[in-house]
Order: sequence, then structure tokens, then C-alpha cells
Amino acid sequence: GPPRRLPPPLLLPKSFILCSSLVLISISTVSIAFSPSRVFPSKRLSSFLTPATVATVSVCQMSSSSSSFVDTLSKAVSEAVGRDVALESSRGGGYAGGGGASTSAVMDPATNTKYFVKSAFGEYDMLQAEYHGVKEMHNTQTIRVPEPIAYGKADDNGRAFVVFEYLEFARGGSGFELGVQLAKMHRHCSNNGEFGFHIDNTIGATHQPNGWIKDWPHFWDTHRLGHMLRLTDDAGYSAKEVEALRIKTRELLSHNPAPSLLHGDLWGGNKGYAKVDGQVVPVIFDPATYYGDREADIAMTYLFGGFGNDFYEGYESEWSLPEGHEQRRTVYNLYHILNHEVLFGGYLGQARSMIGRIMKL
Repeated sequence: GPPRRLPPPLLLPKSFILCSSLVLISISTVSIAFSPSRVFPSKRLSSFLTPATVATVSVCQMSSSSSSFVDTLSKAVSEAVGRDVALESSRGGGYAGGGGASTSAVMDPATNTKYFVKSAFGEYDMLQAEYHGVKEMHNTQTIRVPEPIAYGKADDNGRAFVVFEYLEFARGGSGFELGVQLAKMHRHCSNNGEFGFHIDNTIGATHQPNGWIKDWPHFWDTHRLGHMLRLTDDAGYSAKEVEALRIKTRELLSHNPAPSLLHGDLWGGNKGYAKVDGQVVPVIFDPATYYGDREADIAMTYLFGGFGNDFYEGYESEWSLPEGHEQRRTVYNLYHILNHEVLFGGYLGQARSMIGRIMKL
């Protein structure tokens, strides 16, 4: 079935804003606001902070009674960019899903620099993970993502935030270039040679565990397939049937892939094209980042459409996929269909059909 990630399109007059959870998009005819909210478990992730990303921690103790939200953002951005910044509220914001997150924009009038802000009460871990995932992709300098600037807590009652650069999206753009740049990002592999990520995150609104595992079939079985089966009551199968599926899946994923940096949630709504320095360039955003088999990213591009032949031609020109990737596509996309069953319901029949095909491979 079709994805249910977007709210109904909202038609507006000229001059409008289109925003995702990471980027603010300005075009000129109609407006669609989208941004799946992310729900994160209560597990604390502070131990994963690194010196390069803790500039915002000092603002976490600030009270709303002593400083406005914009003042807090100003201090966080000032620490991140290494100069005094006095932000002002600006036009922007939009739909941020049903998890309580809100979006807005702020401006640094001294430099005419605009930032996109996402905030939510009680969701510090979620926004921290979002920052780290986008930062990991940004550090590769292979494909454009909204540069993450800062994150933290604005006040004592738990309002968390993350700040990104503001990007203006544009029509057009090269799908071929998108494919080439994604393949280049996939060439960046984990430093420890293992699969996972240094922080758990979310896939849609579902918790996504990412603990490091050396073996790819074991990683997928534990943190992806097994995780979703637990959340869906084993998709209605018996324990014996589930065990058979998990054994079959591990066999199918024994092709020894490299631990590539993945977007992790690469459906058509999480890519676009932005005007940067006078050029229209590919952009990806709103990830569920981890290191895994690059085929998982490519598989999802087939699930709901939105990627043309030029995208696949571009990818193949940079790094061709290995034999058997078409069969493994069903294995990887089962994860997302089971997740849609968790999020929305109504996908169990499709999931069971996919499982039937997997068992026949």
C-alpha cells in the first residue's frame, strides 16, 4: 500500500513555505508541509556525547524564566559557530507530526543567516540522535544534507531543540547526480568495521536499536527483523515459523557486505533538490542513520517510488550493486512494511505476503 507519512496536501497562494523535520523549503506556487514526528524511548544517551558536539550542553540548565527560547537558541548557536549571535524569530515552521514536535525558523540579522529549528518537550534523546545522524552524513562531504548546528534543552520543563541550516528547495535537479552522490556516501564505512551506530534513533516514530555487531546477518536479525517481529506479535506466525524466517533471512544476508554509512529511511519524501550557491543540488534529510549494507538504502527507494531510472543509473555508474541484490530487496523492505504495521496498522497482509516470498527464495 502507499506510504502514510504525509498529511494531506495544503494548497496555499503564492509565496509559501514547505518544510521537513530538517529543512525549510521555499518555492512559489503551492505548499505541502511534512515532517514525521519521532518518538524516542526514555533511555538516556548522554554517554555518547563527544567534545565536538557538546557545545550546547551548557544551555541545558537555562530556565525559561531567565531567558526566552530565542535567547537560548542564540547562545547555543553562538557556541557552535564561535561568535556572538543574536537570533530573531523569522517566518517558517510547519507540520511536525503527531509526537508534539514543533518547527520554526530564526534569523541572524548580522549575517542574514537563517536557521531551521525543531523543538519538542521531553524529546531530548530523539533530537540528539537526529543531530548525530545528520552530522555523520554531513561529515562525509559527499551529498548535501542540512548542516546540523546545535542541540540542547531550552528550559527546566524539558523543551529540547535542534538547529539546522535553512535550505531553499527548488524544482528540478539531477536524479543521476543524486545516485552518484549517494553511492559516494555509501563508500564511507564504520571506523570499527562493525554494523550499527553509536546512538539509537528512530525509524518513522518507532525506536530503532543500533548497538554495534560485527556480523551483518546477526545485526539484521537482532536489531531489524527481530525487533519488528517483537513489535508486531511475530506478524501472527508461530514460534516455529518465526524461527524458520529468521534462519532463512540470515542465510540470504550472508553475502558479506561492507558496513556503509546509510541514510536508513530513504523514501521519496526524504530527498529533494535545493538551490545552493546558484546551483540546484541533491539533498537528503530526516534520516535513521546507521552503518549497514548499502543495499538496504537502495531497496527502500523501490518501496514507495519517487526515484527515476536516472537515479539508479547514476548510482550504478559510481558503485554497481552485487549479484543477488534484487532478491535481498524484499528482505530489507519487509522491515519497513512491518514498521508501517506498527505505526499505522493495515500492512500485515502485505508483510505476510513478503514473508511468503522470502521463504521461497
